[in-house]
Amino acid sequence: MEQTFEESLNELERIVKQLENGDLPLEESLKLFEQGIKLSRLCKERLTAAERRIEVLIKDGRGDLNIATLETDEE
Repeated sequence: MEQTFEESLNELERIVKQLENGDLPLEESLKLFEQGIKLSRLCKERLTAAERRIEVLIKDGRGDLNIATLETDEE
């Protein structure tokens, strides 16, 4: 089963914390670094895909993108 974006991001954060501690053997650090790079790329791909989906959703009838201000509950 594929991880969700949030699960991947949490795993990446865990890896970063482990690497920042600096008390791991070199081989384990390299393995974690490789996993972190893969997770980082996966998260970036998912964000890019989400951005494309949002752009499709906000295109007008002519296919032009319209920048809209999203209203928040505070307004």
